[in-house]
Parts: sequence; structure tokens; C-alpha cells
Amino acid sequence: MDFNGLSIDQAPPISAPLRFFVTAPIFGILAGVLALFSDWSSLLNRYSIESIVVTHLITVGFFGFVMLGALTQMLPVIAGANISNAKRFAGFSHFLLIVGLFSMVIGLEINSPTLLWMALLLLGIGFFVIMIRMLYAIYGVKHFTASIKAMAVSLLFALSIVGMGVYLLYGYSSNSITLLHTTMVNVHSVWAIFGFAGILIIGVSFQVLPMFYVAPPFHNFYKSSFVLLIAVGLLLWMLLNIFSPEYALYAKIWIALLFMSFSATIWIKFNKRKRTISDITVWYWRSASFFLMLGSLLWVGDEFFNHQYIVIVAIFVGLGFILSVMSGMLYKIVPFLVWFHLNTQGYMTIPTMNEMIKKRYARLQFVLFIVSIIGFFISYYSEFLLIPSSLVFVASMLILEYNILSPVLIYRATKKRKPDFDMSAFK
Repeated sequence: MDFNGLSIDQAPPISAPLRFFVTAPIFGILAGVLALFSDWSSLLNRYSIESIVVTHLITVGFFGFVMLGALTQMLPVIAGANISNAKRFAGFSHFLLIVGLFSMVIGLEINSPTLLWMALLLLGIGFFVIMIRMLYAIYGVKHFTASIKAMAVSLLFALSIVGMGVYLLYGYSSNSITLLHTTMVNVHSVWAIFGFAGILIIGVSFQVLPMFYVAPPFHNFYKSSFVLLIAVGLLLWMLLNIFSPEYALYAKIWIALLFMSFSATIWIKFNKRKRTISDITVWYWRSASFFLMLGSLLWVGDEFFNHQYIVIVAIFVGLGFILSVMSGMLYKIVPFLVWFHLNTQGYMTIPTMNEMIKKRYARLQFVLFIVSIIGFFISYYSEFLLIPSSLVFVASMLILEYNILSPVLIYRATKKRKPDFDMSAFK
């Protein structure tokens, strides 16, 4: 593992990112349970309440929490961005986001304007507080690397989609759905997937692939221009959708080609990595690149079928790509955090990172997850598979939660005894 260029000494308290990581799979479990009891036709309608609730439990609850946890940890370490009071900011936002998301879910299900107003305020404040704090920390960075630039751009897209989300929630809370609502939904979803999550994953991969997998570094084109091209494509796509919808397809092709290029690059880099030992996280990255390729192709092709396959695009890109990468990185990041923080506190007789999560449970979770994605895809044509697919997805999220908690429990158990060495003299 290569730590060159990392500001390890600026790592935030372990509780700051861990609270987001530990909570994320719980929302995946809830999404699977709701899908289990939802009507099949409602889930196929992206504008139905059931579809909106399940989607946001995954996007806000899982994606949002994992990305905020990763940024809380990686900005100080990778960028040297000083997030003062990181524990306090993380705890405050974490609490608001949990209460806000539950308020949104329940408010939409029972059509409660009060709960929706509450969700609007809590989610807006929860996201804005921590994201603006992160952007302010990035502003103070002296040396901008490709990863830092990508994180900054992804956060700008995140602020935009949070603003759109607040507007959309206002429409539901006040029962004033306008013509702008549909356009806003489209931009909100595409910018969330490709602008926030997609660009962040690309930026993180610039650092993570060489560090964790000893893969070849990315070409200068990716580091210097790739994120900018995606951002321009997303802005152009939005403007064309608003002013000249008949030309929006060209911007969509632009975005899709860029992400297909990234997908192929990831596959090639894993084939060329110096350490060819395979583990569950490699499987996740490979499956993510495969689903991203399929999803990007279908996203463009869906334009010619009156958007009837947009749900399959969401399954491939949302679950197959983004959730795969995030699940895989949780298997790397959480054990690393536990091992690193215990070592810096003087605990030496502890399990290695590879020993903190049982490999057979990780493999089982991965298999169940992939089976659930295939099941959801086939469910589009065969309704009867929705229930077993949802059950398999819930099982995979339960095992993921257990696997993440295992290193955390090791940390708590280790902290109950005295360190092997007193490291306080070195601080």
C-alpha cells in the first residue's frame, strides 16, 4: 500500500466518517423491505411515491452517507484540507440527515405536509452545513491534485442537487406541482448520479487504485481534462433539456461516452496492476465497470424508446455501478481506519486489515448483491421475481452491515485494554 502524498497526521477522529459508514447499509435494508411490499407497477413509475421513497433511501441514505463519510476522511488525508471540528460537523449533519430522511419517507407515504416541511429543512441544513464546510476547507488547499479538483466539482454538483431536492420537496409539501417539476426531477436525478456520485468516484479512483491496488496511474488526460468534460457535458445537457430538448441527445451521448471510457479504463487498470491478488473489492470494481458500460449504453438507447427503460438504467448505473463501488470501498476503508487509528494509539497486537472481515461472509454478500441486481433486471419483465430479488437484496445489505460492524467491534474491544506502547510522547 502506497501512502506517498497523504497527510496521515491530519486524519479526523475515527467516529466522524464511521458514523456515516455504519448507518448507510441500514437504509439499503429499509429500501429492500419497502420494495418487497410495494406494488410492481408503482416501482416502474419513476414519479410514483413508492419509487421516490425507495430511490431516496438508496441515494440519500446509502450513497449520500457513504460519500459524506468518504469525503470527511479523505479531504484531510488526500487534500490536506483542514476540516476543523470534523467530529462535531459530522455528528450534527448525521443527526439532521437521519431525522430528515425518515421525515421525508414517512411524510411522502402518509402525505403529511408537516413532515415534508420538516424533511425539507432538516435535509437542506444537514447537507448544506457539511458540504459548505468541506468546500471551505478545499478553498484553503495550496496544491490542487486531480482528486481534489474532482471532489470540489462533485460537491458543487451536490449543492445543486440538494437545492433542487429542497424545491421538489416544497412542491410535495405545498401540493403545488408545476411544469418545472418534471424538468427539475430529470436534472436532479442525472446530476446526482453522474455529477455528484460519478465525478466523486472518478476523483477517488485517481488516488485509491494506485494506493490500494498498486494499479498504474491514470493518464494525464484523465487527471487534467476528464472531470471538466463531464461537468461541461452535464451543464450542456441541462440547458438543452430546458431550451432545445430536440438536441439534448447529443449532450447525453457526450456524457455516456465519457463514462464508458472510464469504465473501460478501470477494467484495463485492474488487468495491469502490479499485485494481481484478487479480493472482494476487485470483484466489486470489475462488476461496477461492467454495469456502468451497460447502463451508459442503455441510457442513450432509452432515448429512442420513449424512456421506458429508465428504471433498468437506474438499476445498472445506480445499483450496479455506484453501489458496487461504494460497497467495495467500505471493505477497504473501514478496516483501514480501524487498523490505522489503533496503531497510532499504540495498539500493535491487533488483527490485520485482511483479518477484520471474514472473507466467506464478504464473498457471500457480493454474490447475493449481484444476484439481486440480475433479479431486479429480470423483474422488469417478470413481476414474480420482485419479491425474491428484494429478499436477496435485503440479505446482502444485512450481511454488509455485519461485515462493516465487525472491524468497529474490534476497535471498541481493543480500546478497553491498555496500548502495547504509549504513543502520547510522539504527538
